[in-house]
Amino acid sequence: MTLNEAKRLRHGQEIYEKGAYGSDGRAIRWRVSGKVQTWQRSPGRVRVPIKHGLYSHGEITERNLGNVTIKEPAPQKRKRKLGR
Repeated sequence: MTLNEAKRLRHGQEIYEKGAYGSDGRAIRWRVSGKVQTWQRSPGRVRVPIKHGLYSHGEITERNLGNVTIKEPAPQKRKRKLGR
């Protein structure tokens, strides 16, 4: 995700974590849970509050923009367990 894409995010919009998949093989989804914060004196800074599930929450900053994406990645193929 780029800095400009992060600045255009809105409350309730979904984003996806790169390289992290749930038990169903789909990428883990996070939801923007508040207003995107920007700074007038530091245009290279951004803070996006995010939430996953009931209790997991965090934020996206200019330092970790590369860990998330707006487009949903392709599902990961599940490995079958043998013997069941």
